[in-house]
Amino acid sequence: MEREGRSVLASDPEWWRGAVIYQIYPRSYQDSNGDGIGDLVGIVTRLDHIASLGADAIWISPFFTSPMKDFGYDVSDYCDVDPMFGTLADFDAVVARAHDLGLRVMIDLVLSHTSDQHPWFAESRKDRTNPKADWYVWAEPKPDGTPPNNWLSVFGGSAWEWDGRREQYFLHNFLTSQPDLNLHHEPVQEALLDVARFWLKRGVDGFRLDTINFYFADKYLRDNPSLPKPLRNDSIAPSVNPYNHQLHLFSKNQPENLEFLRKFRAVLNPYNAAAVGEVGDAQRGLEIMAEYTSGGDKVQMCYPFEMLQPTRLTAPMLVETFARMRAAAPDAWPCWSYSNHDTVRHVTRWHLTEEAAKLYATLLVTLRGSLCLYQGEELGLPEAELQLEELQDPYGIQFWPEFKGRDGARTPMVWVTDNGTGGFTTGKPWLPVKAPHLPLSVAAQTGEPRSMLTHYRAALALRRAHPVLRTGAMQDIGASGDVATFRRSGDEEIFCAFNLGDATAEVALPDGKWTAIGAELGSQTVGNGRVTLGPWGVCLAKRD
Repeated sequence: MEREGRSVLASDPEWWRGAVIYQIYPRSYQDSNGDGIGDLVGIVTRLDHIASLGADAIWISPFFTSPMKDFGYDVSDYCDVDPMFGTLADFDAVVARAHDLGLRVMIDLVLSHTSDQHPWFAESRKDRTNPKADWYVWAEPKPDGTPPNNWLSVFGGSAWEWDGRREQYFLHNFLTSQPDLNLHHEPVQEALLDVARFWLKRGVDGFRLDTINFYFADKYLRDNPSLPKPLRNDSIAPSVNPYNHQLHLFSKNQPENLEFLRKFRAVLNPYNAAAVGEVGDAQRGLEIMAEYTSGGDKVQMCYPFEMLQPTRLTAPMLVETFARMRAAAPDAWPCWSYSNHDTVRHVTRWHLTEEAAKLYATLLVTLRGSLCLYQGEELGLPEAELQLEELQDPYGIQFWPEFKGRDGARTPMVWVTDNGTGGFTTGKPWLPVKAPHLPLSVAAQTGEPRSMLTHYRAALALRRAHPVLRTGAMQDIGASGDVATFRRSGDEEIFCAFNLGDATAEVALPDGKWTAIGAELGSQTVGNGRVTLGPWGVCLAKRD
């Protein structure tokens, strides 16, 4: 059933600013029918958990019709639900229940590419004269038959695949079964905007836009320049991937994207809907995020990879990140996250103790911007250790064992401890539930005063109780050794100090009278204008 007009919660056009968005990976959240794969009905039964956590919205990774070569990020029908996840009626039930609980619903749109099973591609590849001949990025081979340029796929190898029917190459920035759409072609843009309209009419409150900076490729298909080794980093692709050897100047990040994002924003505005874009770029992620979110006429939010990369976030890195963002565009709006379905869970990636993980959670809720939490993050789940024969992810299989892929972050959510599958399914789960996760279940942590789940609930409650933490200015961001400090100011003023290290440190408070807040998060008391922070200690104080 279509729900024409605005969603029941979207009367506030600024609802997204400072919101806490909880990411659901539907294959792994809750299975309702025993087939070992999570589904939409399962999500309905578990939305109360997210509401009790204190989130403002959910983001559901793709559930559209798909051959599942990349687990839903290869779409063959943008406007239907894959039978493994349920039906459109089940999706309507998700929206209705979420709205009843005060949660907004964002869904994942993959607009840069489709599955090679999509009817659009089936028509496009028939010949060079059909009505959809220009809907994908096709190119002539070089005279020697090799690909038209040196572009590489994120998933390994050339970004070009030969098609014998057209005797041309097609572009794929990811799997060969994920051909890239040609957004230089206006009918493609209109078709994608119609997809957004379809879901907005069903009541969604916004979208997470996959690979938002990949929408356009250089129309002249120029070669990417090489990137000197000292300038490479592994924030987007693992270091063993030759994708890191290029500066992706022409295969993505094209200026034509800005006008398309303006068109997309115009579709969102009548519904007061919001979009958060994923910016995948190892060199200019923050600057692109600033470009895409500034001016109030493109997407509302983007999340860069500065806090998703392998290197642990330190106090100096925090200062540098916000300085770069402010220099690029003071009105840019980030969406910060530590973990998602594509990265090693941050507890493992950063080698965090429970004490350190709690401090990083507190830090996250005090940052200016919106936030994304990934399912299981609130339980402190570590990365699951899988064997090669257990992997499903083609990316991990390709680069094993130096890169183990994304399945370790995608194993099922653990709801109870007294069950070999953590309460996720009555059947055999599509990925195994590993023994170290079971003691960390929702049931085991609920009501435990010192549990990670209790800490996350308290952290989100603090952010909600102090709107300045959601939308206020963030000033005087500084680093002294391992200690990061800043002030959040607006209707009230809050001083924040975080010891991101395992040695004791002393911190001086700004002039004035301050009262400690956040005792439930371990915030230290203040006196005489100074505070001593133990290892992984925090001080949150409100100006009197």
